[in-house]
Parts: sequence; C-alpha cells; structure tokens
Amino acid sequence: MFEFAVEQRKRVPGGLCRYLAGCVLVVHLWCAVSAQLRYSISEEVNGGTVVGNIAKDLGLDKSTLKERKYRVVSSDTDPLFHVNQNDGILYVRRKIDREAVCSQSSTCLLNVKTVMENPLEVHYVRVEVLDINDHSPAFQENETTLEISESVFSGARFQLKAARDPDSGHFSVQQYKLNQNEHFRLEVKDKGDDGKIPVLVVQKPLDRETAARHSLVLTALDGGKPPKTGSMNIKIDILDVNDNVPVFSSDTYSVTLRENAPLGTTVVQVNATDLDDGSNGEVIYSLAKSMNQHTLKLFDINPITGEVTVKALIDYEERDKYEIEIEASDKGFAPLTTEKSVSINIIDVNDNAPEMEVTSFSSSIPEDSRLGTTVALISVNDLDSGLNGKVVCSMSEDISFTLSPTVQDTIYSLITKSLLDREKQSHYDLTIFAKDAGQPSMSSEKTISIVVSDVNDNSPKFVLSPYNFYLTEANEPGASVFSVKAFDCDDRDNALISYQIVRDGSDNNRITSFLNINSETGNVVALKSFDFETLKTFQFQVVASDSGTPSLSSNVTVNVFILDQNDNAPVILYPVSSNGSAEGVEEIPRNVNAGHLVTKVRAYDADIGYNGWLLFSLQEVSDHSLFGLDRYTGQIRTLRSFTETDEAEHKLVILVKDNGNVSLSATATVIVKLVEPKEAFAASDVKSAAKDDEDNNVTFYLMITLGSVSVLFIISIIVLIAMQCSKSPDYTSKYLQETNYDGTLCHSIQYRSGDKRYMLVGPRMSIGSTIVPGSHANTLVLPDRRRTSEEVRL
Repeated sequence: MFEFAVEQRKRVPGGLCRYLAGCVLVVHLWCAVSAQLRYSISEEVNGGTVVGNIAKDLGLDKSTLKERKYRVVSSDTDPLFHVNQNDGILYVRRKIDREAVCSQSSTCLLNVKTVMENPLEVHYVRVEVLDINDHSPAFQENETTLEISESVFSGARFQLKAARDPDSGHFSVQQYKLNQNEHFRLEVKDKGDDGKIPVLVVQKPLDRETAARHSLVLTALDGGKPPKTGSMNIKIDILDVNDNVPVFSSDTYSVTLRENAPLGTTVVQVNATDLDDGSNGEVIYSLAKSMNQHTLKLFDINPITGEVTVKALIDYEERDKYEIEIEASDKGFAPLTTEKSVSINIIDVNDNAPEMEVTSFSSSIPEDSRLGTTVALISVNDLDSGLNGKVVCSMSEDISFTLSPTVQDTIYSLITKSLLDREKQSHYDLTIFAKDAGQPSMSSEKTISIVVSDVNDNSPKFVLSPYNFYLTEANEPGASVFSVKAFDCDDRDNALISYQIVRDGSDNNRITSFLNINSETGNVVALKSFDFETLKTFQFQVVASDSGTPSLSSNVTVNVFILDQNDNAPVILYPVSSNGSAEGVEEIPRNVNAGHLVTKVRAYDADIGYNGWLLFSLQEVSDHSLFGLDRYTGQIRTLRSFTETDEAEHKLVILVKDNGNVSLSATATVIVKLVEPKEAFAASDVKSAAKDDEDNNVTFYLMITLGSVSVLFIISIIVLIAMQCSKSPDYTSKYLQETNYDGTLCHSIQYRSGDKRYMLVGPRMSIGSTIVPGSHANTLVLPDRRRTSEEVRL
C-alpha cells in the first residue's frame, strides 16, 4: 500500500500528489487502530470451546477474514487460543490450567493479540480465566511426628506445616480441623498473603505413663461447595524429660533492613536461654518450616549464635515487610521448642530510632503502694520528623506495671496497675519499648530495675504448734533445756524475731517464774531443778514478735513433761525404833512350826516404775537355815522348827533396794528372840503397853504417809480432769507402772486398753499377778475425751 502511494505520486501533478499522500496516511492510521475486547472462561474447559465471536463484537467482515489472514499472534509455540478465519470466533486450543499460567495472581487475565493484513489491523482481546475448585488441599508430608515432653504446660503451642492449595481466593485453604481428642485443640494463625497456619495447642496435661503416643489427624478444607479436603497424620511421642523450654531474652523483635543490604548482612541476633543443664540447656536456632518457601530463600540463621542474616537479594518493591518465625530448641532427648516472631521492615528511609531517657525514677517502691502509684517518668525523643518522629511507648502486659501517657506526647508515667507482694516477687526488670510511626517503624527499648521494699505484713510462724518437750528431773539449773523456733516471711527488721514467755500471774503459769528464754535464739533455760515427785507436767505460752512497725506477733503452747529419775532411796516404815532407826525386836515362841510369820518389813519408795519397785533380801543372818525372806513382800518366816541347840537370839539385816539403773537401798535390822511359850505370853502382857506405844507411833507415821499419798492422788485426779476439759491436747504420763510389783503402799496407775482408759487405785500385785483388761477390780474407768492421747496402750 505504501508502495502504491509512491507510484501514483510519480504520475500526477504535485498538488494532487500531496492530497493523495494525506488520504493514504489517514487510511493507514485507521487500519492500525487496535480494538480491545474482554471475555471470561473457566479453566480446564476442553479444546474447541468458544471463547467469543471477535468478528461480530468488532463488526469485522467475515468474508474477508480468510483473505486477510486473520490469526492469533503469540510468542508461545503452542498458543492457548486460535481464531477461525471463516467465522471470526475465538476458540480454546487446549485445556487451560489457571494455576500454571497465573500461579501468583488473584485475577488471571490473558492478553490475546489478533492480526489482519491488507490493511494491517491489530486487535487485543483480554481473556479472564476463572478459577474452579479443581485442586484439593495437600500437605507436604502425609505424616509428621512431634515429640512433646510430658511436663509441657497446658496452652503450649506447636506450629504445624500448613497445607497448600494451588487454587486461589475462596477455593484456597480456608480452615483446619483436628480429630476429636481430649489432650489437644487446634488454633489457626492467619498470615495474610502467606495463608493460614495451623497451631497445635495442648489443652490438658500429658502423662507419658498413661499414653506414650497420641495419633491425630489434621484436615485442611478449602472454600468449595462441597469443600475439598486433605489430611495429614500427626504422631505425637510423649517424653518425660527436659521440662524447661528455651526462653527468649526479649518479648518482641522488630528490626529494619535496607533493601540494598549485601548478602551476609546481619538482620538481628536473637538470644534464648534454657534453665536446664547439659545438652538440655544448649539452645539451637532454626527458621520455622511452616514459613513461606520464598521467605525461607531470603533469610538464614546461625544455629549456634542465633544470628539472622540475608541469604538472597531483598527487593523493597517486591515486599516491604517480612515476618519470620524463629524456633529455639534445646538438645534434650525430647527437644523443647519456643517460637518467636521477628518483624523485618524493608525501608530505605527513617534511619533514626527513638531514644528514651528516665527523667524521674524511684529505685524502690513499698509493696503496699496503692494502684496508680508513679514509679518513673520516661521521656522519649526521635530525631526524625512527621510520622517517623511520632513515638509510642509500650511494655509487656503480664506484669504489675503499665505506662500512662501524660499531657505531653513525649512523656509517659510508669505506674502500678496491680497490687504488689514482695514475698512473691521482690524485683522487676521492666523492658520498655519505644516505637515510631514510620513505615516500617524503628524501635528501641530500655530496661528499668525496680525493687519492691518490704512492709511488715506477715506475722511470725512457729515451726511446730504445739511444742512437746520431755525433761528429765533433777536438771541442772541455768542450763538450756529446749528451744522454740519461728520464722517470718518479711525482710530485714520485719523478719527479726524476738521471743518472750507469757507471764500472766495465773496459777497455771506460776511455774514460768522458774523459766527464762533467750529473746534472740528461743532457747529456754530452767532456773531451778524440777522434781518429778512434785511436778509431772506443766504448760506455758511463748510469744514470737517481729521488729516491724507496728510489730506483729503469734504465740505457741509449750507442753513440758518431767521424766522420772531414780533419786529417792527406799524408806523403812517398819521396823522403826523409838530413836528413829530401822531396828526392831521380835519375840517368838520356841515351839513354832516352820512357815511361822515372824514379822514383815515395810518400805516405801517415792519414785515410780522400776525406780520404785522394791526388792527385799537378807544381807546378814546368823543362821540361814532358820529364817527365810520373801523378796517381794518383805515377810520373814521360819524355815523349820527350832531345836534346843539353836541360839536364843538371832540378828537379821534386811537390804531393801529399788530397780533403778543406779540402784538405791536401805537396811533394817530385826532381832528375833526365842522364848518359852509361857514366857512369851507373860512377856506379851508386860510389853503390851510398850508395844501399844510403839504401834501407835508406827500407825501415826503410816497415817501421815497415807494421807500425803492420798492428797497427791486427789491432786493428780483434779489435774487430770482439768487437762481433759481444756482445749489443749491431752498428754498423759508415758510410764506404765510395773504390774508385777508388790510394795507396801497404794499407787495409782493409768493405762489404756482398747478405747477405754483405766486408773488402778488398789495395792500393788505380786510377781505372779496379771492385769486383765476385762477385769475392773480395783479399777476406776475414766471417760476417754481425747483419742489422740499419748498414754501407754496395753
């Protein structure tokens, strides 16, 4: 056409040539105009499917299409579309997979270029390929195995590998489901363009001994109707070691990175510590496998130092912010893992981080401070301007302090938001974060240490309540006998404890005048020697007071039981001469038979138990064949009949001793005179008056002794009843009187049989006697008011 215009210009005049050249130019421009249409089809349609009638929609002459070689022009050797030159209809040449041609676009638009010749015409057709739900969600692995320690707390989170669905929009992965179980639940973390990430959360404590393995099925569903699904088996092995997870040193990590940062540039260095020892405390770092594959290609992390570095070229125009997940795992048998998000803002401006300055700060705060108490004033400043210089301060939410803005935007008050308790936490390291409003923002942090000072809000507490002490009688006056101990949770002077004995002047506490206590150590000193025969038990109160203002105190009951020692020698009650010595004269007829009772030696020991169990023996006798002594009763009897050759007077020395570890003894002398029967009767008449006087003296002593014992017995009964009625615990003598002992005076003995308590008030029994619990002869049955009594049980 262009050539034809040139030839005509050679044969016509100049003016006409100029006119024809203009006409040719207009026609040429009209022919080159591009018309643009837009059609839409679904993916996966069969080849030969009609897309649209281009000739009709553009008003082209169908009869000229073939002559003008109407066709689709494409750089692809196997184009997706072709046009019929007979009717001008656009057809699908082969099946179109939208995910193959538009993998990264939410809207898939294909530009189709059609051309006609003679004259040249170019028409552009945009074909939108509509997505259908032709792909099911799929996991990278059909089965994955997790190892979780049995000591993991409820609420622990484990990020799982996400499923991928090549479909877009609503047909991509929309939700996850976990099979029904009682130990785990599922949360979904929305990562925006990176999709939804399943997070496995422990909702019930694990017990390896009950179930060593849990099998779960994680199902991913897309948004189709009906939805298509994909599943992954999760095997969870429960380990019973390594119960401390690594803890990052910072609550959040937010950094910026220039887009032209060279490879190997350090982005951030994270630090995590593990309280465990050995390999369980060694921490290694890695990037979470659930991250977007493209992001994993851009960054790398040093597993030892936690240093995150650039691995590939960072392009700000491609993406201006990355959020990477860093996992810190220990090297235990069952590794524990902590995840931390690091926000990386790609920017080439806003290169000044905010600065913080503590302009007013108190190094300590009382634990009874009211809510809203100001601890510090924090000034923030950013050298940048505009939004990049606008700074916002924040801190962790799970502490007892918060930041409150003031009338000035650059000053914050650090105040208390909950009550403090020094006994629970005495020190706080508060990390305050300052972040500007730039895009992306830059931040800084400052750590403030706050000490919580003590107030006196805890009373002293005794280690035991009540105290029970056993003290041997005849203790050394002025020596420490026992001690009490109390502690106070407060600090310094508020925890400095002093001890005092309660002295209220009552009869029950009169014994406290003989006690003294060290106010600093709680050691109790007895100022006198205690006698078991006078005092068997007593009780007093000790008060422990701290040195706070005002002072707090508490008291405790101290029960003291006196233990008996063998400190009383036997006392001869009979025979006793007029001058007080243990001597007596007995006259018996010569004609008595064997077994005749000559006399009975009577003795008494104020001790109890084995210390008061008396045995009699002949220490000296003129003729061993004549007399015998019962070692338990003290009865002297003849062993045979007397003969004419036997002496008329015999001297018997009787040794009376107790059964203590260090035995004590006494002796009595009995002179036995043999008289003729008539003389015996006469002598008895002559001596009856003297004998009556002597018997009266003996009877008088016996009455005094019996009266004293009776008074002591009545006092013991009264004390016993008073102790039973009191609220303090019932403590009874730990001793059980020797039941096979036969002395000369009555003793009271307490014992327990089954659920009853008994008190023997009769005479001591002979060595062959037996206490029968079912027999109540000479026994007083006492009501059992305290079953926890420490009395001796039979």
